[in-house]
Amino acid sequence: MSEDERTEQLRVIKDEVLTLKASPLYSERVKNSVFPVIGEGSHYAKIMFVGEAPGRNEAKTGRPFVGAAGKILDELLASVGIGREEIYITNIVKDRPPFNRDPLPDEIAIYGPFLERQINIIKPSVIATLGRFSMEYILRLFGMGDSMRSISALHGTSITAQSDYGPITITPLFHPAFAIYNQSAKETLLEDFKILKSHK
Repeated sequence: MSEDERTEQLRVIKDEVLTLKASPLYSERVKNSVFPVIGEGSHYAKIMFVGEAPGRNEAKTGRPFVGAAGKILDELLASVGIGREEIYITNIVKDRPPFNRDPLPDEIAIYGPFLERQINIIKPSVIATLGRFSMEYILRLFGMGDSMRSISALHGTSITAQSDYGPITITPLFHPAFAIYNQSAKETLLEDFKILKSHK
C-alpha cells in the first residue's frame, strides 16, 4: 500500500470519527468545542503505541500524548533512541471521557474497530500497549486472551501473536501517567522500554 493510500485511508477514519454521533462521547466533545484524537506518526511505523483515551490537553489540541504523560513518553522514547516521528501513537477511544475517567465498555466497543483499521493500514510489527485497558483490548483482539494476566505481571514482556498481515509482537507497558508522581514507576518504565530497542 502506497503512502498516499495509507494517508487517505487514515483520513477516512478521521472523518468517520469526527461525525460519530452514535458515540456516547460525541455530544460531550461538541459541547466543549474540543477535538477527537485520531493518532499521529509514521504511516510505516514498526512500533505502534496504543493508549486508552485522550485527556484534556489531547482533546484541546487533537494530538495524542501532549500533556504531562506525553512529556514522560518522550523521555522514555529518547532513553532508547526512538524518535516520535518513527512511531505511530493512538488510543483505543478517540474522544475524551469526561473528567478523564476510565473508558467504559460501550465506549471501547464503539471506537475499537477504528483502531483495528489503523493497525491493518500501518501494519506495525510491534504494538506497545500503554495501560491496562489497552493491554486487555489488544491481547483479546489478537486471540491472546489465554495470555491474559495483570499488567503488573505482564509489563515489559513480549507476546508473539498473529495478525492478518503476519506475526506481531505485543509488549504491555504501564501507562506513562503512572510515573507522573512516582519515581519508582518511572524507573520501571525506563527498564521496560529497553525491550523496544531490538525492534527499532
